[in-house]
Amino acid sequence: MSVNLAVPAQAAARAPSGRRRFGVLPGFGLSMGYTLLYLSLLVLIPLATLPIKSAELGWAQFWSVVTDPRVVASYRVTFGASLFAALVNVVFGFVVAWCLVRYRFPGKKIVDALVDLPFALPTAVAGIALTALYADNGWLGGPLQQWFGWKVAYTPLGIVVALIFISLPFVVRTVQPVLEDVEREVEEAAASLGAGRWQTFRRVVFPAVAPALLTGFALAFARSIGEYGSVVFIAGNRPMVSEITPLLIIAKLEQFDYAGAAAIATVMLVFAFALLLLINALQWWQARRGQGRLA
Repeated sequence: MSVNLAVPAQAAARAPSGRRRFGVLPGFGLSMGYTLLYLSLLVLIPLATLPIKSAELGWAQFWSVVTDPRVVASYRVTFGASLFAALVNVVFGFVVAWCLVRYRFPGKKIVDALVDLPFALPTAVAGIALTALYADNGWLGGPLQQWFGWKVAYTPLGIVVALIFISLPFVVRTVQPVLEDVEREVEEAAASLGAGRWQTFRRVVFPAVAPALLTGFALAFARSIGEYGSVVFIAGNRPMVSEITPLLIIAKLEQFDYAGAAAIATVMLVFAFALLLLINALQWWQARRGQGRLA
């Protein structure tokens, strides 16, 4: 016995707006309740313990912990290296995305899969591999130091290299679908009107991908701030020089200074929430620009 599903679908489409629509999943109340319970148990409650635990210090001691010169130096290293790595990935991540979208070449699917490797690879494995590669006796570290005088491993430069590695996919995967939607006919029309390559890129391509680049930058920056596994091996972990903030949190936990660790983690949490707000604002802006172009 066959059932015609088109008739109920058409009837549902013609149903008055006041009538409750059929849904495959349970109603809004049950679904929303489960969503809030799930997020509260896994995200909100664990994160809320950070400011609660740090409140045991009192405001004066809390400020003293988070503004300690060693902690401030770790902020400088963490945020500076993360910012630089995100900026590098904005440029080269765009080039990688452009190559994957606009060109056909042997092994393209392999290259496309390699972009996602930092997602699947354990960060500790990445840190060990990068340290072995960029150490003074490594395949790249030795020649770089001998020819150019660049010491990578156990320096802030090594931190930047590790952060570039783990945050590259965020830029590529954010820009890639936007580039696929950019019509090449528009670029050809600009060229036919006498625009050069730089003018075409600046007037046609860049405005279309700029929101995606900003989103990719914010995602890469946010991911780099909280990175620990791939950085701790190659950083050298010298106080005031190459010590990252997550390492200080681990050190305070090992010293059973839970309130101090929670205080530093609370500062990182505030920055993380600020970045999330920025990412959501950029995505909203990107969506509005897309609707404007469609209109």
